[in-house]
Amino acid sequence: MKRLNNKTAIITGAAGGMGAATARLFAMEGARVMATDIQEAPLQEWVTAAQQEGLAIEYMVHDVASENDWSSTVDRTISLFGHLDILVNNAGVFPGFTNCEETTKDLWDKVIAINLTGPFLGCKACIPHLRKAGGGSVVNIASIAGLVGGNGVAYSSSKGGLCLLSKDLAVTLAKDKIRVNTICPGAVLTPMTKDLLASPDMQEMIRNMSPQGRVGEAIEIANGALYLASDESLFVTGTELVIDGGAVAR
Repeated sequence: MKRLNNKTAIITGAAGGMGAATARLFAMEGARVMATDIQEAPLQEWVTAAQQEGLAIEYMVHDVASENDWSSTVDRTISLFGHLDILVNNAGVFPGFTNCEETTKDLWDKVIAINLTGPFLGCKACIPHLRKAGGGSVVNIASIAGLVGGNGVAYSSSKGGLCLLSKDLAVTLAKDKIRVNTICPGAVLTPMTKDLLASPDMQEMIRNMSPQGRVGEAIEIANGALYLASDESLFVTGTELVIDGGAVAR
């Protein structure tokens, strides 16, 4: 029995990396998936290949900071698949390790808009449909930067806010059988982090920071999302699943 049979999921930031890995894994586990991203070309390429393999995945170009885009995405998902059971807010941006004095208001606004306002808008748009389906799961992809400082003022603030957004929603939506959880990855190899993680200084920092001495793979985050999206985690809500090779255990 596949773990997400008859479930429908929206997954943002799915052009590559953790979002694409999660969307593909969910489809392989029986879900019908709407994969979204602002980057159309890489999104279309892998989704088309997945469709040829028989996976039930569709895609949409989607700016998560746009309330209108969220409305269009949810409407099309319901039109195609009939209901909604899972939302994975994965889309995000990392602007670098900028401190407070180096961070312009424009940069702050951009990071907050994508990393925090985007998931808020997604939850706002999807909650009525999750409730109508009799319950469901929201998985917000934050970061260990939401738990510890030193990762850039805008980025850390956005991810810390996302952790608390999840907890607040978990409390208020429990009565509707809607679970809301957060995944906090450590350093993970994705198209967004590839250049950053390639630097010798960063590799040395990761070796010193993580007891496992390595970066994570996108599928390792996707596996965590699968657990939180499935009925295996029915008693799990309002928590952070840290997938970081032990970095914050130190």
